[in-house]
Amino acid sequence: MDATESVAPEIRVRDLHVILEKREILKGISVEIPKNRITAIIGPSGCGKSTLLRCINRMIDLVEGASVTGEVLIGNVDALSPGIELTELRRRVGMISQTPNPLPMSIFDNIAFGPRIHGERDSKTLDATVSRCLKTVGLWNEVHERLYDPAAKLSIGQQQRLCLARALAMEPEVLLCDEITSALDPISAKHIESELLAIKNEYTIIFVTHILRQARRIADHVIFLYLGELVESGPAAEIFSSPKDPRTKEYLEGVFG
Repeated sequence: MDATESVAPEIRVRDLHVILEKREILKGISVEIPKNRITAIIGPSGCGKSTLLRCINRMIDLVEGASVTGEVLIGNVDALSPGIELTELRRRVGMISQTPNPLPMSIFDNIAFGPRIHGERDSKTLDATVSRCLKTVGLWNEVHERLYDPAAKLSIGQQQRLCLARALAMEPEVLLCDEITSALDPISAKHIESELLAIKNEYTIIFVTHILRQARRIADHVIFLYLGELVESGPAAEIFSSPKDPRTKEYLEGVFG
């Protein structure tokens, strides 16, 4: 995990400000996020963790009255550019929400939905995509005999893994995970953590969590936000063992948050 520093950044956030209802949610955030690693964003509730995620794939656009300035460079492309194609951006940058949100259709069609939207019609290709993605998230053995059952019949933990498989079907470069285990039981949460660790060398994963034990278990890199400000960021081993800022140390020790 300490190899994070040698990895070229996938995402560069530069002087990012977000104002909502006259309140500054993010205050000039500048940070680099390494490629093909798990970056955990930590901090107390209301510090701007989810807002930062939503800027990366422009879901912030759906928040009425939000004002956003700065840059979010994914490779050499600024995600905040007015002329960017949002459909392609959100294909490249998948997002899994806190609460599982399977589409009201079959397990198979949940995963095939995205590729079909982007023009894929070949049944063999779709079959292979569904099989590959379900295997990647550890669901294939559990559901392969009922692929055409409604996804809503799955358990909550299975639904969240299905949502991860649905995101992977779009062949993204970046995965945004917004507290995706917070609604799950410990066993289901462990499944999700294991799958993310298994795929991290293929995707840049940004994981918002309020559970410090979880960040310690899976993060290669850490970003600590407090009251909309970037306090510090760096390799997880360094942040957790010897934080540079006293606010980070206090948060990790449970003084606040």
